[in-house]
Amino acid sequence: MMRAWILPVLLVLVGSAVAAGLIFSGNPGAATALLLMFVLLAGMNSPLIFPRSIGALEAQRRSAVDGRPVIFWRPGCKYCLRLRLRLGRSARQLHWVDIWRDPAGAAAVRAANDGNETVPTVIVAGRPHTNPGPEWVREHLSPSP
Repeated sequence: MMRAWILPVLLVLVGSAVAAGLIFSGNPGAATALLLMFVLLAGMNSPLIFPRSIGALEAQRRSAVDGRPVIFWRPGCKYCLRLRLRLGRSARQLHWVDIWRDPAGAAAVRAANDGNETVPTVIVAGRPHTNPGPEWVREHLSPSP
């Protein structure tokens, strides 16, 4: 759980330090804008922007019932963020597994990617697909029950 917050916390700390330096040098407007940018980047790289993660076994069970893809991701991954943002509201229909919070999810990703934890890895109908495009993922969404 803590590992998922390392990058966002570091972004806020660095942004705060740089903003403090700008304030002390007499430039509070630039400090405010820069701090806002760092907070926004921290938010985008935090677990908050992604739908609530579930465990890999639960995601696979749900996927078997409703046919929806399972997406393995991790905080700080720019490809996961791109996929999440480009999917928009349809991202909530998918089953998301944070591999930093779920060891079984990390093991499933390693098994699908020759021992590497390459994310996003999307499982559709039991077959893994590494870093697919958002349009491809959207095509594989089944209608909601």
